[in-house]
Amino acid sequence: MAISIVAILAPLIAPQDPLKIDVTKRLQAPSSQHIMGTDHLGRDLFSRVIFGARISLMVGVTIAFISFALGGALGLLAGYFGKWLDNVIMRICDMFFAFPPLILAMAIAASLGPSLQNTMLSLVIVWWPRYARLVRSQVLVLRELDYVQAAKASGAGQMRIMLKHIVPNALSPVIVQVTLDIGQAILMAASLGFLGFGAQPPTPEWGVIASEARIYMRDQWWYPTFPSVMILLTVLGFNLVGDGLRDVLDPRQRGRLFK
Repeated sequence: MAISIVAILAPLIAPQDPLKIDVTKRLQAPSSQHIMGTDHLGRDLFSRVIFGARISLMVGVTIAFISFALGGALGLLAGYFGKWLDNVIMRICDMFFAFPPLILAMAIAASLGPSLQNTMLSLVIVWWPRYARLVRSQVLVLRELDYVQAAKASGAGQMRIMLKHIVPNALSPVIVQVTLDIGQAILMAASLGFLGFGAQPPTPEWGVIASEARIYMRDQWWYPTFPSVMILLTVLGFNLVGDGLRDVLDPRQRGRLFK
C-alpha cells in the first residue's frame, strides 16, 4: 500500500526531475541534499527510484490483469464446452509450458525489440496459459454442481450460466493468483530490463537502474542497493498480500484462522 501511494504521488514526492543530468554531482554518496545519492550522470537516485515505482507497478498490474483476462476467457470456454475446443486450447498451453518463463520472455522480447511495451507483451504471452489452466480447472468442477445443472434445466442460456453462476464462484483462487503475479511480473520485468531486453535508458525503471549500477557496486554501494531493495520490498509485499487473501478466501484456511 505504501509503495502504491508513493507511485501515485511520485511527481509530488520526488525532489528533482529523474532525468535531469548534472555531471558535477555524479556518484555522490547519500546526503541531506540527495537522500539516496546520485548516479553516474549526477541524477538524483531518490527521484529515479520514486518514479521507478510508478513504472514498475503499472507494468505489474497491466501484465497480470491482461493475462488474467485473456487466459481466463480461454480457460472458461475450454472448461465449459470441453471436447475439441478444450483440447486445442490446452495443447497450445502445453507448448508455452514447455519453456522456462524467463527464457521464453527473453526470446520474445529480443525478437520484438527492446522496449518496455514489448516486455509487457512478452510477459502477457508467457503468462496467459497459467490463468487458462487455473480457470479451466475451476470450471470443470463448477459446471457439474447442482445449482449449475438446475440453471440448465430451467432453460438458462449458456452465456448466462457462465457469467452468473460459474465465473463469480471461480474467482477466489484467480484473485489470489493475480495478486501474487503482480509481484512476479515486476520482478521479471526488472530482470528483462537488467538484461537489456526491457525498458531502455534513461527510463527510471528499477531493472534499468540496477543494470546501470552494476559496474559501480564495489565502490558506490548505494547505487545498486536502493533500486534492488525496492524490488525486494515490492515483490515481498505482493506475496504477503496474496497469502493473506488466500487465507481469507479459502474456506479451509478460514476455518483454521478462527480456531
